[in-house]
Amino acid sequence: MMFVVYSKKGCPFCEKFKQVLEIEGLPNLILELDIDFTYKEFYDMFGNGTTFPQVIMDDIPLGGCQESLRYMQKNNICCEIL
Repeated sequence: MMFVVYSKKGCPFCEKFKQVLEIEGLPNLILELDIDFTYKEFYDMFGNGTTFPQVIMDDIPLGGCQESLRYMQKNNICCEIL
């Protein structure tokens, strides 16, 4: 299981999700806006108006922070939601 997180600096939801991954010890790749991708690339991948972060687990798009945390909790991937 591998999580890819499209993140940006200063985003509290990005930080929350990254913290959950760290606490749970889940393998992840964090991609940062303006370092690893541009806004155009982000919107081309996820659609205009999409919020940060966007999370992909094993090539399955989970959505933003709250959607991803709900998916993880429902599927017993993560126990505690911060």
